[in-house]
Amino acid sequence: MKRIEDFKSIIDRYDVIFFDAFGVLKTHSGLVPGIERTFAYLTAQNKEYYIVTNDASRSPAKLAQSYHDNGLWAVSPERIISSGMLTKEYLDLKVNDGIVAYLGTTESAHYLESTGIHTMPVRDIDASNIDKVNALVFMDDEGFDWFSDLNKTVNLLRKRTIPAIVANTDKTYPISQTDLGIAVGGLAGMIENIVGKKFIQFGKPDSQMFMFAYDIIRDYRPISKKQIVMVGDTLQTDILGGNKFGLDTVLVLTGNTRAEDAENRITATGIVPTYICASAVLGPEALGL
Repeated sequence: MKRIEDFKSIIDRYDVIFFDAFGVLKTHSGLVPGIERTFAYLTAQNKEYYIVTNDASRSPAKLAQSYHDNGLWAVSPERIISSGMLTKEYLDLKVNDGIVAYLGTTESAHYLESTGIHTMPVRDIDASNIDKVNALVFMDDEGFDWFSDLNKTVNLLRKRTIPAIVANTDKTYPISQTDLGIAVGGLAGMIENIVGKKFIQFGKPDSQMFMFAYDIIRDYRPISKKQIVMVGDTLQTDILGGNKFGLDTVLVLTGNTRAEDAENRITATGIVPTYICASAVLGPEALGL
């Protein structure tokens, strides 16, 4: 396996750091211990950072609040770039009226709010309103009945020729040290195969996710891709997406990719990070403690 490098020595080489969220900053049990030191160091060094996440379950304000609740105040809403933001942009441009049906929680529907559009959970779609449904969005893996609402989703897409948008392309997520849960991207992939239609997907590894973040920075300062590094725990989303967009990438071993199988996964997938680090956590010495 490639040499495990020191995370501080890597971020010192870049002006902007993109972080994935789950598996890098937090896990199923809370924040990665010590991650607040990393952000204290970035702030002290005047480094820019953004959380580039496929989590479309809550608004950036509520996602930021979840960090604040755990004592990490450095993550503010404007630092969060979610795949839900791309979904909203698409709907603003392409869907002008009618109903946007969604699978997910009512909190995730925040991203769907747009002038002239009425949002509605899939469970509320019936014969009286199905003809007004002009888009379907897969937002989150919670907030609906997996039996009745997934069946209703399949039949909605059979009956209506409408765009289906996947706001979170993650297929799985860790629910413990050893086990995975099925994410909404996995559900969307199953239904895509059943109905035989191609869905519109937003989120890593799609380059649109990185271009969206890149454009936000370029709106107020000149920046080169060589000045940005992407930090993630998953080869197929974070690392592949960063590589495709032309960014250097850091694979950390605190989430989906474990130290004991990292080499086999890199060899099997052919997805090669620029660097590998044990974690994104800096030691106390980085802050002179």
